[in-house]
Amino acid sequence: MLLNRALPAAAVTLAPDDPLAITEVRTWPLREPLSRRRYTVLRLRAKAGIEGFGECGGLEAGDAESAERALAGQPATAVATIAARFTGRPALAAAVNMAALDLAARFAKVPLFQYLGGPTRFKVRAMTRLDDVAPNESMLRARAAGFRAFAVPLPARGAREQLEALRKAAGQEADFVLDAGGAGLPLRAAAALCREIETFHPYWFDEPCPASNLVGARRLANESVTPLGFGRDIADAASFEALLREEAVDVLRPSLALHGITGIRKLAAMAETRYVAVAPWHDGGPVGTAAALHLAASLPNFFIQQLPFPAAEEDRAMRAALSNSRLETPEGGFLALPQGHGLGVAPDVKALEQYREAAR
Repeated sequence: MLLNRALPAAAVTLAPDDPLAITEVRTWPLREPLSRRRYTVLRLRAKAGIEGFGECGGLEAGDAESAERALAGQPATAVATIAARFTGRPALAAAVNMAALDLAARFAKVPLFQYLGGPTRFKVRAMTRLDDVAPNESMLRARAAGFRAFAVPLPARGAREQLEALRKAAGQEADFVLDAGGAGLPLRAAAALCREIETFHPYWFDEPCPASNLVGARRLANESVTPLGFGRDIADAASFEALLREEAVDVLRPSLALHGITGIRKLAAMAETRYVAVAPWHDGGPVGTAAALHLAASLPNFFIQQLPFPAAEEDRAMRAALSNSRLETPEGGFLALPQGHGLGVAPDVKALEQYREAAR
């Protein structure tokens, strides 16, 4: 659903001296032409005329209307107060969180990573997930584009052989994650795979069993030296805390589209006390990538950032048009931090309108 109007005057209660009071909400549901990857861009506008952008997965029609009512007159700097208004709707809360932070940092005239306290790094290690059907060809394309780390979809058989073939083709400087795809495996099969790949030294094994199976996850962690990653589908902090408490996770993988910037910073602080790294899950669009890079710069225990690398030129052209930059082009395996105020990315409205029409 698209919102393209200012908030009703009666609903807006602006303080006369508050230039960051939110006056307008607008959303664009988008879909890439060939990959069919879907995400929603959300824009907030403040009384001062400054705009901030956020991103999440798909939104229901009622979510956008709720945002319009809940945010009227609220200052963009009231991040915690704003988040509390969207309990039970994590995707909407995540998009609003990004947009509010973007807006506030633009008003402060600093990059968002400076607004969040300054950078812990000046470039960000990048990783992309390979194609399920043709991982070798996908890896060669991504490597030519500048990636040096790859998430490998779990093959039906011969995981170790697949990993070794990819490393031979990519070179010794390449690194790999074995990705079970979020669904997890039966515990016996997951344990066998952990033992099979441990001498290959992958970065980690992603979602080897359902994250809700704490007993199984703890057993895998205790019986193998293969690092384990969990979290892409977890929406509540308590489940992350349980994984950390049971010492069943080596790499925390919270979804940017479910937790936003502030939510992942809180989870990273929890993980840091247990010496656990954070590698956020991101499978959305370029606005989300910009947010992920600023987030990475602000986290002491950040590990690597996953982002999509579409196979089709049409999809890559769409992403470039939305970000109007080389935001998602790594060099030697690393992405540069976005410069400029806020997220450093302001999607072109004409491009948003063009691809909104294509999404129908």
